Amino acid sequence: MNEITIFSGNSNPELATRICDYLHLPLGGAKVKTFSDGEIQIEINENIRARDVFVIQSTCSPVNDNLVELLLMIDACKRSSTKRITAVIPYYGYGRQDKKVAPRVPISARLVADMITLAGADRVITMDLHAGQIQGFFNIPVDNLFATPVLIDHMRANFDLEKVIIVSPDAGGVERARAFAKRLDAGLAIIDKRREAPNEARAMAVIGNVKDKIAIVLDDMADTAGTLTEAAGALMKSGAEEVYACCTHPVLSGPAIERIRNSAIKKFVVTDTIPLREEAKACDKITALTIAALFGEAIIRSHQGDSVTSLFV
Repeated sequence: MNEITIFSGNSNPELATRICDYLHLPLGGAKVKTFSDGEIQIEINENIRARDVFVIQSTCSPVNDNLVELLLMIDACKRSSTKRITAVIPYYGYGRQDKKVAPRVPISARLVADMITLAGADRVITMDLHAGQIQGFFNIPVDNLFATPVLIDHMRANFDLEKVIIVSPDAGGVERARAFAKRLDAGLAIIDKRREAPNEARAMAVIGNVKDKIAIVLDDMADTAGTLTEAAGALMKSGAEEVYACCTHPVLSGPAIERIRNSAIKKFVVTDTIPLREEAKACDKITALTIAALFGEAIIRSHQGDSVTSLFV
């Protein structure tokens, strides 16, 4: 452990501090400066020659600034003769653009992967990628962790599991919801959703019996929260007793907080892969769980050459 150095960008310093607390390690000394025109400058303030370096940075809002910050920090470490550089990316921005959905559009998730690799990263540790195939966009090892253990422990401690039914807000999330339902020995339901425009969704019908059940809507991320709030309304109309929501990445942009506050969702449980803005912290419906222990354990096992497979589930 004495050969590990942890650096953090400006995107999620609270999570980086929690990870360092778990590892009983200090946060490495690095300065992130911004020139008046917005140009970012990185300066590493300690000797990291032949060390195992982990750079913690979520590429959340402001996405482009945080992405460039990550790339520059990796490059600065590479030029300081480190032994190995691991990019720890709790939230992988641009992950939704993982394929061509129309002519003449980029596959942005692949481009970001190329940039991280070219900058000098030797390995990536991330969480709940929007699409699992993004791992194949990298030519370096990728450990895609899941927030499942943290969320399931919370569900077991706070719900009557005999009344719980896990709900996927769309067809794409069925596999994730099924895995939760199996581990909780709960039922499964699916929302038939029709997306009419980007960031706009309209729930159409509930597939499955949710009458008199505690419905928990499960998703990997919540951006404008349109999908979750529409799903909650559809579930209540179908006879659900209460509706809760869980997601890993609380992007929560635009009207998300207002929608959640005015929705049928009783509690919305998220993790700290993305720091909550002040408006979200003030919303009494939103509860944040930390995933610092999962990332801390992944860092230890990666450094020691142990398997991280048990953290995947």
